[in-house]
Amino acid sequence: MASRISSHFHQENHRYGQENILQNVSVYLPRSVLQKNLSTDVWILYIHGGAWRDPEITSTSFEPALEAIVSNYGSGLTLGIAGLASIDYRLTAHPDFPQDPLKTKPAHLRKALHPDHLNDVHRAIAFLQNKYGFAERYILVGHSCGATLAFQTVMKPISNDRAESDDGPGAKAQQPMAIVGVDGIYDLRLLRDHFNQYPIYQTFIEAAFGSEDVWDVVSPATVKGQSGIEGGWSNGRLAVLAHSEGDELVDMGQLRVMSITTERWRAADTQEQLRSVLLLDDLKGGHDDVWSKGEELAQVITRTVNELGRLDRA
Repeated sequence: MASRISSHFHQENHRYGQENILQNVSVYLPRSVLQKNLSTDVWILYIHGGAWRDPEITSTSFEPALEAIVSNYGSGLTLGIAGLASIDYRLTAHPDFPQDPLKTKPAHLRKALHPDHLNDVHRAIAFLQNKYGFAERYILVGHSCGATLAFQTVMKPISNDRAESDDGPGAKAQQPMAIVGVDGIYDLRLLRDHFNQYPIYQTFIEAAFGSEDVWDVVSPATVKGQSGIEGGWSNGRLAVLAHSEGDELVDMGQLRVMSITTERWRAADTQEQLRSVLLLDDLKGGHDDVWSKGEELAQVITRTVNELGRLDRA
């Protein structure tokens, strides 16, 4: 897989922060246009899932989808893709992958608590925009908790000491033209309640966000008005919600509740360019199959790029 990707893309790996080894981003540039400025094309920025804590799911989890794009479209240029990037971010501690804090270097510790994950995503986007100059011309794609993070980037941050610390986003990132949530988590409390027979849901949500009084004010589907996406995502053109029929870890109710929020965002449009919402509820495979096999995630990206192009031409 790696050799096929490398034959179509020039890969670059960059650090966007120095606190942790996970603060890095992998970039894939189509080899045939390295010397050109495709100002009308879009970038794809991907945020992986893993319940905010799985160290075995990293930025490389995007490569099966990249391979599927290569198989179907070469470098993706026929789709109008100028470049792609996959973002790593600091992780929360995982009980199945213990670390000894006395023997582990600080930069290798996994001890993130919201908004650390989100701050890293903001910083990575700002870094990429500064280096490659694509401004708002990008599609932010997230799988599972990566979808949570994608929509959180356009929400107003909650006011607390951690959110306002020096560990914040730094350089301000320009918001995306489109956001894509794939098998996403949008209402933390609703997810826990749906799977209340499995204590692991309570455990991993608490590990990432702390006590339940925070959950509703960070969930993209429950925050309304100026603090949510309808007030915070003013330049957005397209919101895409995709979900697999065979997803065994995140139920379809997450798509349904988030579709109400995206519809409010669409209806709140005050721009000359209309907003659009695309619901894709017919993906195939299990929760992790969508990214690990790559084809379903690649198809979602393809449909999003095509729909955004249609809106640009409208």
